[in-house]
Formats: sequence, structure tokens, C-alpha cells
Amino acid sequence: MRDRLRSVVRVVAIALLLSTVAHAQEKQTITQGQRVYSVGHSFHVFMPAILNDIAQAADIKDHKQVGLSSIGGSRVIQHWEVADDKFKSKALLTEGKVDVLTMAPIFLPDDGIENFCKLALKHNPNIRITIQEFWLPNDRFNVENFRAAHPEPDRNARSLKELREQHEAYFKSIDEYVLKLRDKFDTKAIYVAPVGQAVLALREKVAAGEVPGIKQPSELFTDTLGHATPTVQVLVAYCHFAVTYRRSPVGLPMPAALARAKTSADPALVKLLQELAWQAATQHPLSGVKAD
Repeated sequence: MRDRLRSVVRVVAIALLLSTVAHAQEKQTITQGQRVYSVGHSFHVFMPAILNDIAQAADIKDHKQVGLSSIGGSRVIQHWEVADDKFKSKALLTEGKVDVLTMAPIFLPDDGIENFCKLALKHNPNIRITIQEFWLPNDRFNVENFRAAHPEPDRNARSLKELREQHEAYFKSIDEYVLKLRDKFDTKAIYVAPVGQAVLALREKVAAGEVPGIKQPSELFTDTLGHATPTVQVLVAYCHFAVTYRRSPVGLPMPAALARAKTSADPALVKLLQELAWQAATQHPLSGVKAD
């Protein structure tokens, strides 16, 4: 009985140690520049260039965007099936030349995500993979067809309660899928980039009149679907910076993408975007980021 008790105690102690180590690793800021490859659609593909700008401003040496697979309105499976490995995604992953793989699905299921995860983890067991949740096209969680005809959303009159309810159902689907992938591949190295959470928080700030230079939610987007203005683009990039380097962007200088947008070039706005991105990253249980 005593030996059995010692054995149980030992197992529990090892489990607690491993949990503590994993937690500590998630808290560690990543200082080495990462080789990033990105797969996605128009709610994602602007991000790599801005992330590069932010990494340089943060004095992160050797950050490199090694490639980009860009297809408008795409599911990830379309990137996987592209002819002749047009964007060199499979070649780079097979050669183990990617440290962080970012993917942006539209809605799930999407077999392309699992295919990329399997290939990436096979050739680089230390790779980190991020799945970008995003803000809902047309403000609606329409899994069947996000381009389906429907009334144009009046974002300025949209109920924040209804907006959050629509997004919560979508966020839940992403989280459940990432947990399923972690279990399938026996890894915690698959994360959520909580972009949608940050954009939703920004809209709530706009509605409360707390965003410098922006009076209405419609000013955050360029069209009915919800393509991003420079303000939202920079917020997205800050979220990816936080997840990629586990470091707060607060205090970094204004990125060029925002400086060029004269209507948005307000230092107070920059600080707010940085804070919202860091808040989203540290509050999401699957981002891999922990607050100090």
C-alpha cells in the first residue's frame, strides 16, 4: 500500500512539474527572430508586411517572412491543393525552414488546416502553428455561404449584444477545432490568434466614443463584407506580434501602415490598438501568451 501511494505521489508530482514547465514556456518572451509563413485570404494577407515592420521596430533580429500563400476569399484547402506548389508552402515546410505557420480559414470544417499541420509538424517538431480567428464577414456567422445575398449590415446601428452573440458562436467553433487538432497531433504548439476578439473590442470602444479619430464602426471597414482599413490591419498585426513573440506591443512606434493613413495617424490610437491586441492575446486560453 505504501509503495502504491509513493507511486501515485510520484506520478502527480511529475504531472505538476510538466504543467509548470509548460506554463513557464508559454510565459517566456521569444527574442529570436522567427521565420514566418502565412496562408490565407484578404482578411489576413496584409498582415505579414506590417508584422515585419513591427518586429523591426521592436529590434527583433532576423525576423523573416519566408513566404505567403494568398488567395482571395479562400479556404485553407485551396492553398493546399494549389497546382505545382505555386507558393512554395509545401517545399518550405518540408525543408523545415518555417518557425511559425499562420493560417486563416474562413469557416470550418477545412481539411487544409489539418493537412498543413501534419506536414509542418512532421518536418519541424518545434514549429508553432497559429489559426487566425477573424471578424465576421457581413457581421453574420453564415457557415454555409459567407457571400450569400442578404441585407447590407448597418454597422453603426448594430446591437453590440447581437454582434457579440454572433461572434461567440464562431469563436467557439475555432477553439474547439484547435483543441481537436492538439489532441490529434499530441501537441500544444497549435494556437489561436485572437484577432476577432480584438476587432470586436475595438468596435465596442468606438461605440462608446473612446477611439481617437473614429466616430462610427463603419469607419473601420472599407466595404459591406468587412475588409480592413489600416486601423484594423495594424490591430491584426499587433495580435500576431503578441502571439508570435509573446511580447506586448505597447510602447512601440507607429507602424508605417498607420502613419500613411493620415486620418488614423494618432499616437493615442496606436496605444489603444496595442493595448487591445495584448489584452486579446493574454486573455485567450489558446494563444500561448501569458501576462507578466
